Amino acid sequence: MDSVLRQRAVMAGLGLMAGASLYLLSEIFGRGILSGWPMARLAVFALVFFIGLLGMTGPLRPVRAALGAAAVALILTGFFAFSAWRFDTPEAFATAVPSVLAAAVLALLPLPFLIAAAGPGGWRDYPALFAEAWGLVLRYAVAWVFAGLVWLLLWLSDALLSVVGIDAIGQVLRLDATPALVTGLTLGLGLAVSQEFGRLISPWLPLRLLRLLVPALLAVMAVFVVALPLRGMEAGLPAGISATVTLICMVAVAAALITAAVDADDAAATQMSVLRRATQTLAAILPVPAVLAAWGLWLRVAEHGWTPDRLFLAVMAALALGYGWAYALAALRGACWMARIRRANIALALAVLAAAALWLSPLLNAQAISARSQLARFEAGRVSVADLDLAAFRGWGPAGRAALARLDRLAAAPGQEALAARLAGAAPAAAEDPAVLRAGLASVLPLQPEGARATRDMLLDGMTTAQIRDLTEGCAARLDDGRPACVMVVADLWPDAPGEEAIYASVRPGGALTIMGLARQDDGTIPRQVARTDGAPPAYGAAARALISAWQAAPPPLSSARLNQIAGPEGAGLILLP
Repeated sequence: MDSVLRQRAVMAGLGLMAGASLYLLSEIFGRGILSGWPMARLAVFALVFFIGLLGMTGPLRPVRAALGAAAVALILTGFFAFSAWRFDTPEAFATAVPSVLAAAVLALLPLPFLIAAAGPGGWRDYPALFAEAWGLVLRYAVAWVFAGLVWLLLWLSDALLSVVGIDAIGQVLRLDATPALVTGLTLGLGLAVSQEFGRLISPWLPLRLLRLLVPALLAVMAVFVVALPLRGMEAGLPAGISATVTLICMVAVAAALITAAVDADDAAATQMSVLRRATQTLAAILPVPAVLAAWGLWLRVAEHGWTPDRLFLAVMAALALGYGWAYALAALRGACWMARIRRANIALALAVLAAAALWLSPLLNAQAISARSQLARFEAGRVSVADLDLAAFRGWGPAGRAALARLDRLAAAPGQEALAARLAGAAPAAAEDPAVLRAGLASVLPLQPEGARATRDMLLDGMTTAQIRDLTEGCAARLDDGRPACVMVVADLWPDAPGEEAIYASVRPGGALTIMGLARQDDGTIPRQVARTDGAPPAYGAAARALISAWQAAPPPLSSARLNQIAGPEGAGLILLP
């Protein structure tokens, strides 16, 4: 019992230290003592260190867990330091999903290897790796649920005591340090208790549930493989990035289900012959979606060039090919195929770690590669001046600015007046003439009905320069027939308000549909949110382009919304949103 209490106290103390550290970091940042990249590096180190320390303490002694967590945190912080070469600010890194995912892989995937390395079988002991990987996930899941329940209890207790005029808990909860300290302490305690009851909180139940999904996924994959040649290879290829993402995700899900079915060893693997055969067959056909994803992405890159998202998908497609062929070769070789998959999983996990490290290293600067690719396409005449995605260049940090500087030099050459004009429209707002920007937007913006120019000009006159630039960038993209991928529809959308309003729609790079409402008020044109009456999300991809094309061809019909309202406060009506 003493050892149990000691372990709980240690874990609670480590959690309290983690919470206190994060609170101190927030204070340092809030008071301006440290900011920018130095602050971000310190925060990354602290976060990764305490995630590893809390996750590995229990299976490892605290000192060894601290050393391993510090090594992982130092390595990841070093890779994070390279980010300053491609991102202008830490906030730009935080919004780059591929880089965040790569950092998460480097922070979490080494932990099972470090725990297994302390065992008799070493870091390549697959049963230990399998158990520790699932154990980490479940322990953290249980600990976060426990922390949430503690906060719920605190809030309910404060509400109950406040009824009788006691505000002691509320005063503690309102302290700035309380959220971090309470969450850290309860998280550490939850991890300690979940470690004690490791046999009860085991991965065997979720693994056995996941195995049941293997036949269903196999049926879907089989239909896909059979239908592909019947429809024709060209029709079956991914038409865009979203289809490529779907295929890669299917490979990832299939690999997870196969891993769950083969388990840590033959004794723990599924014993049902139906599930065994389904798992083996699924592994055998896994290269099909992986090859299609890689081929479709290659065609997309050949047509449109590299972007950071396409580079990230290329890395994911390479990993999908690795998993697909490794599993297929293991399954097709017959006997001991599950043991071969387990051995392959170790090598593939190391490949994932290497890919994450490569993505964050200077060797694979996605922004620089993308900027060079798009610039080369323009210089080769494969991209017109109108189709240049200048907004993307501005979002690619130093590499994007270098590409824009190169375009500036090209624009100074004779015969490049169109490029010079386009770059002038993308210059910083302080150096732009708002009247020129508005006139330029009006000249390219399709309008419905075509006679609503007075309303259009009134709305544009009331917009800020930044808003005009945003709408102009939306019109820079092109539909398949070469027309601008934008439109403004003018109508009397607010019958009780004087004048007319408008809806602006554009298809952004990547296929997303952007819609905003525009209404003129005393202080200018105010953007308004636009939503579908059925509550569904906006159109995407081909559907978005078809909608823009239809609105450009003819004004969409105007009809009243079938909504009633009840009387609300201060004369305002209350409606039930769909």
